Amino acid sequence: MKTKIFIDGSEGTTGLRINERFMNRDDIELITIDPDLRKDLAERKKKINESDITFLCLPDAAAREAVQLVENDHVRIIDSSTAHRTESDWAYGFPELSVNHRNSIKEGRFVAVPGCHATGFISLVYPLTASDILPSNYPISSFSLTGYSGGGKKMIGEYEDANRHADFSAPREYAMSQQHKHLKEMKWIAGLDREPLFSPIVADYYSGMIVTVPLYTHLLNGKQTPESVHTYLTEYYANQSLVHVMPFGAESETNGFLSGNHLTGYDGLNIYVTGNEDRILLTSQFDNLGKGASGAAIQCLNIMLGCEDDKGLSV
Repeated sequence: MKTKIFIDGSEGTTGLRINERFMNRDDIELITIDPDLRKDLAERKKKINESDITFLCLPDAAAREAVQLVENDHVRIIDSSTAHRTESDWAYGFPELSVNHRNSIKEGRFVAVPGCHATGFISLVYPLTASDILPSNYPISSFSLTGYSGGGKKMIGEYEDANRHADFSAPREYAMSQQHKHLKEMKWIAGLDREPLFSPIVADYYSGMIVTVPLYTHLLNGKQTPESVHTYLTEYYANQSLVHVMPFGAESETNGFLSGNHLTGYDGLNIYVTGNEDRILLTSQFDNLGKGASGAAIQCLNIMLGCEDDKGLSV
């Protein structure tokens, strides 16, 4: 029997990408909505309660509203918004972090998909705090470079406007008030005492991102080097189909440069460990629309259905 899927917010960037990933799947029956009724509350409620699983690809307020529309006890929700990522009764959709995370997704009724910047940050930091290599009170910082698709339709339109301002041709730093909406999630999931100093940058390319966390070795627990941290992360993510720790020194294959758009269209995430005996750089490279959004949402669906993590994904 096919699983009935409804995408609430199917016209947004994430919803469209999820739709694309279902094109060649024979185990999914998509429930569609008349485009003229996609904002009609009664029609959305009907479609949600007809489904086995509903994806929410909506702004935060609309996602919270959609959850309140659920009346059918068998309906499960996968929410790609920020709304529920730090709520204890929602599974956090990053199964590679631990067996508990994976089981919570598999068994849960409500699953929150991680944010794109948060995905990169948490993939690097969570394993280190979980093992106490990185103290929870470490004064942590991070910067992130992303393509403009992460800003949704409005930002996409601004960047693709033929008459755009010249500023759009260069990388632009933003969220300088240190109030980025992913910070709460980054702190809570990674087990930190405080929110990180975080500097996101958007650049003139469509999709893909790199997130970097710099660390002083003398502030870490134990005698740590780039090699020891690389070995630890390699073992931590061993046998994962969508998270890969690249061989030590792999950045030399691209002359020491890592491109933000290198993994565009890919649904996995690559981790690099570089640096020296005093300072380590941890970097995650992935597609903000893949492992950072729709790819992660479909991975959660696959786990909920008992499929391989990467079914229907680009790996």
